[in-house]
Amino acid sequence: MAALNIRNLPRELHTRLRVRAARAGRSMEAEARVILTEACMKKPSHQSAPALQDWVDALYALGKPHRVVESLIAARRRESARE
Repeated sequence: MAALNIRNLPRELHTRLRVRAARAGRSMEAEARVILTEACMKKPSHQSAPALQDWVDALYALGKPHRVVESLIAARRRESARE
């Protein structure tokens, strides 16, 4: 098994991880493994623009803002560029 050390973890994040681990009845190390496994092993959901538009239409009904799909796609592209 590989090992990972995380330095310079902000105190607030450390506290939240400790509390989350305690609530789950796990050590902080075990909780971090659960979080990393869920984040890294989850299959990305790829939806077509029309499917996303249908979802937005259903979500907002008649009161939806304009160009929602385009702004969501642009935001996802910016996120992907940072990854």
